[in-house]
Amino acid sequence: MLSLILLMILSLIAFLITDELIHKLKNLFINAGLYGIDLCKTDKNKIPEALGVVSGCVFLITCFLFIPIAFGNGLMDTQHFPHNEFAEFLAALLSICCMLLLGFADDVLDLRWRYKLVLPTVASLPLLVVYYVNFNSTTFIIPIPFRSWFGVSVNIGFLYYIYMGMLAVFCTNAINILAGINGIEVGQSFVIALSIVVFDIIELQGDQYKAHTFSLHIMIPYLATTLGLLKHNWYPSRVFVGDTFCYVSGMTFAVVGILSHFSKTVLLFFLPQIINFIYSVPQLFHFIPCPRHRLPKFSAETNLLHASRSIIIKKDMNVFTKVMLQILTLLRLVDFTEDNESITINNMTLINLFLIKLGPMSEVMLTKKILLFQILCSCVAFVIRYPLATYFYDK
Repeated sequence: MLSLILLMILSLIAFLITDELIHKLKNLFINAGLYGIDLCKTDKNKIPEALGVVSGCVFLITCFLFIPIAFGNGLMDTQHFPHNEFAEFLAALLSICCMLLLGFADDVLDLRWRYKLVLPTVASLPLLVVYYVNFNSTTFIIPIPFRSWFGVSVNIGFLYYIYMGMLAVFCTNAINILAGINGIEVGQSFVIALSIVVFDIIELQGDQYKAHTFSLHIMIPYLATTLGLLKHNWYPSRVFVGDTFCYVSGMTFAVVGILSHFSKTVLLFFLPQIINFIYSVPQLFHFIPCPRHRLPKFSAETNLLHASRSIIIKKDMNVFTKVMLQILTLLRLVDFTEDNESITINNMTLINLFLIKLGPMSEVMLTKKILLFQILCSCVAFVIRYPLATYFYDK
């Protein structure tokens, strides 16, 4: 308990340092050519990009400084030093550090999407190696209604490692594609991190005390530095976070989910991102034309955001695209107009879906409503994890 109190003090200092560093380093990023223009504003001021590298660095340094506190007793008594726990912590930080480096490289070099899938896989390798050495548990517990067919548990072997690698890829990119308005990337990450912290605190009284303590050791400094970044990224944004922040955040969530053995619960906290990914699939896989940027369209006259749109040329449509459009129209998930030669539909993101269902709104109001949806989904996740889980599992 003392170590957690000291960690919170360290994290408070990390928040203040993150806040101050971002304020002081903004112009340095602009001078280096790392800046962008906010397309949802009337002014065209230069806004520094990739400031997620600042919060990521402070987060990692805070975790490094915490190592002597977390493992201080073991250092005094080398015979009882917790080597396995120490290896997990270092592997977690190594994977996050790799993602920080690769994410910043993406911000600077603007890598293609195929690399965005490869990079998290490479960065998760230290994590998977330590999991293999320390646990190598590849068994899934089968829900009670299906045990008559599959038994109590199923060992899926190497497929479990593929699942964990895919979890890292999904977490990093799921945050990255739910983006485009001020505060949304950092805001959703903050809510997910806070949900994980609450879950850890609830579970501290259980038999997985060490696993959830490990998770808190990672999540508390992450939460503090993310809050420091959110202060500058909130509407009207003074900085952009870049892919660096999305990559670091996704890997951090994957790390605690895998090494603390609650990856399925982490996915429950990603319900809005899962919905956004499934809704985006037709465009992400180019069944429907997908522009480079799918952020909402800003109206300078009304200062409101409208759903952005893509054009489908009818003569280029195949049968699969036609069927997909019919299904989406039947489910009322797209808003489209058509003429003799083309069909115009909204870009398929959760942000645009909110705009076609709730109507045009200001950017800050849209961010608040999506974050409220994120919070509601976290509440649903806790209901699934606790009351409903008893119907499917013994505990």
